Amino acid sequence: MFSHVMVGTNNLERAKRFYDAVLAVLGAGEGAASVSGSGHSRVFYRHDGGTFGVSEPIDGDPATAANGGTIGFKCSSAEQVQHFHDVAVAHGGTSIEDPPGLREGKPGGAMYLAYVRDPDGNKLCALYRAG
Repeated sequence: MFSHVMVGTNNLERAKRFYDAVLAVLGAGEGAASVSGSGHSRVFYRHDGGTFGVSEPIDGDPATAANGGTIGFKCSSAEQVQHFHDVAVAHGGTSIEDPPGLREGKPGGAMYLAYVRDPDGNKLCALYRAG
């Protein structure tokens, strides 16, 4: 359904350090920097057929996090969820909501979840479907 997900940043170097570390947990390589046709810098990560990007806002306004928005990353184990969370926090992210762990009674069965905000305030979820 999706071709890519892009978030904005106000500090591309900081965002690249954060996402290089966090997305390495999922097996993605180092982000590839590029410059858009408009002259704005951005970084792309490609893994398992998906693309995640971080960009300076093209309109020149400051980047802001989506209120109510969450970007979910699929993990292969509960341990990977915890590792994603721990690496995110160690690289400038903020742990939010409940501590990482099992959530039962969710639609679709039990899941291990961890929620963090990246240094620009974007909400990320690491998710492993346990059942």
